[in-house]
Amino acid sequence: MKRYTNDGFIMRPKVDFCFKELMEEAEVRRGFIAAVMHIPPEEIVETTLLPTHLRTRHEEDKLGILDVRVLLADGTQIDIEIQVSPFLLWPERSLFYLAKMFTDQIEKGESYERLEKCVHIGILDFILFDAEESFYSCYHMREDVSQNLYSDKLEVHILELPKLSEKNYPETELLNWAKFMNAERQEEFEAMAEKDQYIEKAYEALKNISADKEKRLEYEAREKALRDHDYLMKSNWEAGLEAGEKIGINKGIEQGEGRVNRLIQLLIVNSRTDEIEKAVTDKEYQSKLFIEFKL
Repeated sequence: MKRYTNDGFIMRPKVDFCFKELMEEAEVRRGFIAAVMHIPPEEIVETTLLPTHLRTRHEEDKLGILDVRVLLADGTQIDIEIQVSPFLLWPERSLFYLAKMFTDQIEKGESYERLEKCVHIGILDFILFDAEESFYSCYHMREDVSQNLYSDKLEVHILELPKLSEKNYPETELLNWAKFMNAERQEEFEAMAEKDQYIEKAYEALKNISADKEKRLEYEAREKALRDHDYLMKSNWEAGLEAGEKIGINKGIEQGEGRVNRLIQLLIVNSRTDEIEKAVTDKEYQSKLFIEFKL
């Protein structure tokens, strides 16, 4: 039975709670994955949701928790992550999850032949690559000069949603999905639903989960947590700028040049503003931080 919200409320798909709920629908997963992977939807025979907690072999291992993890019929595993707040170390984070997902496929003593393709899809509500004009990028392991593919077993897809407002891109299935994920008003969702049968299914699912009272409470709690996080990050950034001004490095931060300025930015992002002055004035401590942040 269909349940549509009657108070004008509709969730935003780029909030991770909503996105995960949409990916519960098999046909929505099929349509979205096909658009990202540039294959006809009918070629995706089956998509199975897998547990999102990656294994830890040792107590001290970093825990990996994925947003959505999907298994295709051919053995390909796909990690789909959505991130609304700027994350400076997103490439490192995505590679950590991708590599962990890849190595989790075999146990000690098993053959490398068991390793299947692993794909990361990152949907970002911030610009990661300023130099790239396209809202969509795909990365493989290739030789620098000849561009020969080293292996097709690792693949990264990045969608940068803010770029959609900067340029008129040629219409594709993927562009329509990106616009749907970025939409906030009902007329925007309806316009995209008219263009693609799988987006239409996603819109129907979106209306239903938006009308679910319990899911709406969970969604609003998640939105509040994201707003609080953004406020904290902004406060840390401003505190970091103020601390930088006190020791005469504000100009360097504005220019964004040098390892020290990059280090200061990372300290701010990681809520370690109290270490900024020492990081600048104590060369030994600075060297340790360079190693820690791999600068």
